[in-house]
Amino acid sequence: MSISLRKANTRLPPEVNRVLYVRNLPFNITSEEMYDIFGKYGAIRQIRVGTNKDTRGTAFVVYEDIYDAKTAVDHLSGFNVANRYLIVLYYQPAKMNKKIDFKKKEEEITKLQEKYGVSTKDK
Repeated sequence: MSISLRKANTRLPPEVNRVLYVRNLPFNITSEEMYDIFGKYGAIRQIRVGTNKDTRGTAFVVYEDIYDAKTAVDHLSGFNVANRYLIVLYYQPAKMNKKIDFKKKEEEITKLQEKYGVSTKDK
């Protein structure tokens, strides 16, 4: 009963959501170990651990309840796993897309520079 009262009276900041983005994970961490670490804070809907060169050391953790996600962020940010300190953030799609767009634009500029023989090193 006290949990439901706490949830009803608590107003969360706008960036808080059920999806967490975890960085600085050991490359050899398993999904089972992730469930052990993050499962202590509530029911988990899904965990996706990065496996390719660009996403190793990262994961997405999706909780069933937003308050469980908030508790996990509060407790696991800076948590030491295999001598690495976790960085646990709320997933923000707008920020993630900006990084991708920036990389695409940078690649596009490089291709155009090569095509037209322009070099930024000359300037």
